[in-house]
Amino acid sequence: MLATRMSRKLLITAGASLAVAGLLAGCTAGTAENNTTTGGTSSEENEATGDTITIGFSGPAADHGWLGAINSAAISEAEKYEDINLVVAEGTNDANLQISQVETFINDGVDAIVLLPTDGAALTEVAIKAMEAGIPVINVDREFSSTFAARVTILGDNYGMGVSAGTYICEQLGDNPDAVVAEIAGIDSLPLTQARSEGFATALETCGLEVSNRVAADFTIQGGEAVTSQLLSAAPQIDAIWNHDDDQGIGVLAAIAAADRDEFFMVGGAGSANAMREIQSGEGVLQATVIYPSTQAADGIRLARLIAQGKSLSDIVEVEVPKRIVLNAPVVTSENVEEYLPTAFES
Repeated sequence: MLATRMSRKLLITAGASLAVAGLLAGCTAGTAENNTTTGGTSSEENEATGDTITIGFSGPAADHGWLGAINSAAISEAEKYEDINLVVAEGTNDANLQISQVETFINDGVDAIVLLPTDGAALTEVAIKAMEAGIPVINVDREFSSTFAARVTILGDNYGMGVSAGTYICEQLGDNPDAVVAEIAGIDSLPLTQARSEGFATALETCGLEVSNRVAADFTIQGGEAVTSQLLSAAPQIDAIWNHDDDQGIGVLAAIAAADRDEFFMVGGAGSANAMREIQSGEGVLQATVIYPSTQAADGIRLARLIAQGKSLSDIVEVEVPKRIVLNAPVVTSENVEEYLPTAFES
């Protein structure tokens, strides 16, 4: 272990997993020789092989293209570093099983835990237990219900996704106050779906539009196809559709093709490779998609390594890794699709 369990516990319970004194003693990035200003470690120091650390990673079952990409990206990122020993728990949608996985990581004394909880609230208590044991937890995508449960929280921007989608539609239809806008959501009971819809409605308000027809699916191809068929039957005229999720978007596009409808354009969500290729072709109704990064767990691996090795982000002056990071939700269109396609996930 890089430090005694007691010393790490004192650091975390004091509100940080790094000690400033330790940073100053352990790196030279703050010297005039290496930087124009005092601050954290340099990019060269961060990339250099350090003490070997063990990171425990646990996420939900990869029963969805985006989740599969989350898991594979985390593993691939860890493989880039000789000083990371990654222990991967079996993906599960059972909160109790995931709790036991985290407890195993605690008992084994790992140096850090990267956790995408199947249910943020359900995993909060065991995450706090890890933090109290001196193990920094990096919370990915689904947020814990207590700030004490994670050293770092790294999230996609669900509200921002809705804002991006609504803003794009406003740019296309803002001069038509009678435009009919439809929305195909994911699972309505999830806070992430609620946040996406809220952001979408807020953005549409800025150009005088609102959602005229709305249905909710379940992030699956089958669910997307079923609810889209219902939507198209109920709405004989549509000008734009926002579909929250590109995985369920496969079913959405199938329903649209079956109904032989093309009077509208569609915006997707998440940023799958197949959606981007469809946008690139310019042959269908899918005109854009909004990114929800599948790099979140991979970013979590990098941050876990920095924290466990007493390093920091190289491009900020602050000597510690930030407490909270929210990733951007850009819109991908035919004009910029080539920039995003290489890192997109397959549905």
